[in-house]
Amino acid sequence: MNDKPIVLSLPIADRKTAFSFYRGLNLEPLGELGRDGLPEPLQFRVNPGLHIMLVPTVGFGWIIGNHEPAPPGASECVLGITTESRAEVDELIARAEQAGGHVVSAPADQPWGYTGSFSDPDHHLWMVVSQPEV
Repeated sequence: MNDKPIVLSLPIADRKTAFSFYRGLNLEPLGELGRDGLPEPLQFRVNPGLHIMLVPTVGFGWIIGNHEPAPPGASECVLGITTESRAEVDELIARAEQAGGHVVSAPADQPWGYTGSFSDPDHHLWMVVSQPEV
C-alpha cells in the first residue's frame, strides 16, 4: 500500500444537492470545475487519508459492473468519523441536519463513546463518535 488517500465512491441522485450537503459539512471540494460549475469528478477531502467521490447513479454502473447497488435507504456500510470531543460530535450532527441530512440517532452516550448518526440526501449513513479517554 502507498500513502495516497483512500477514495470512497458513493452513488448520488443529484450533483448539486450532494455538493451543497457536503459543503455544508465544511468538507473541502477537490478538482477542476466542470461545465455545471462543480468539481469533476465530484470529490471531497474528509481528511488526508480519505476522499469521497460522489458519482451520479446513472454512471455508477461502470464502477460496480454486474453487482446490484443497494436500494435507497439500505446501508451496506456505515461511514465513521472520529472527533476530538463531544462538542464536535454535536456540531457535526447539527451541521448535517442544517445541510439537508437526516439525523438518524441524536448524540448520546454509548458504551463505545459519545456518538450520533446521520444520513446524507442519498441515504448514506454516517456515524460520528468521540471515544472516551482511557
